[in-house]
Amino acid sequence: MPSDTPQPAFVLVRPQMGENIGAAARAMWNFGLDRMRIVAPRDGWPNPKADAMASGAGRLLDEAMLTDTLEGAVADCTYVFATTARQRGLTKPVYSPEEAMRVAAQKIAGGEKVAVLFGPERAGLENEDIALANAIVSVPVNPDFPSLNLAQCVLLTGYEWRRNTAEVTALAHELAGTDWANASEMAHLARHYEERLEEAGFFFPAAKAENMKVNLRNLWSRMPLTRADVQMLHGILRQMVRWKERGG
Repeated sequence: MPSDTPQPAFVLVRPQMGENIGAAARAMWNFGLDRMRIVAPRDGWPNPKADAMASGAGRLLDEAMLTDTLEGAVADCTYVFATTARQRGLTKPVYSPEEAMRVAAQKIAGGEKVAVLFGPERAGLENEDIALANAIVSVPVNPDFPSLNLAQCVLLTGYEWRRNTAEVTALAHELAGTDWANASEMAHLARHYEERLEEAGFFFPAAKAENMKVNLRNLWSRMPLTRADVQMLHGILRQMVRWKERGG
């Protein structure tokens, strides 16, 4: 059974290749979408090539609604988006994928049923299909090469749905078993390097020594170092001093 998560239905209109239907199912499930509807697939249904390409998302194909007409596929929907990459000469609101999925999320949260139409691989949706939709979703592609693969368009739309309905972490750090170095550890590292550089005669001439030390401390403070990084830098310096003392 499809999940209970509120979501739009993704409607594949007259898809041509089973492989693309399977890839679309996989793309949907990547982003937690499992309401697939298929309108008049060219090569019939079920399609073993779709099953092979779905790669773990075969449940979506098994549970997909199959209809002969687009009207039947969207009969229970209160708002329908039609995806297209080219001008259609029809008077309708045109959304970016991001804004379309934001609007879809709002409508679904309000109890409405929303569908998104994706056209066949060769030429996309016909104007007769788009006339049944309430709005257009236009992908900002290269105007010299506007053709999008069916599964790519599904993936892009699914991604925008996920961004609008799930908590997405914009930036995270993998610390690999360590923690960020604290101010005390950074100060100890700075002193260690200043002491060894002082012994090596680095801070010359004397009149510039204090400013050079300030610049060095500023350099350390700009580095987002972990405790493991600090320990390694201490170890490098100790080994260099030992090597020098051995006459290296």
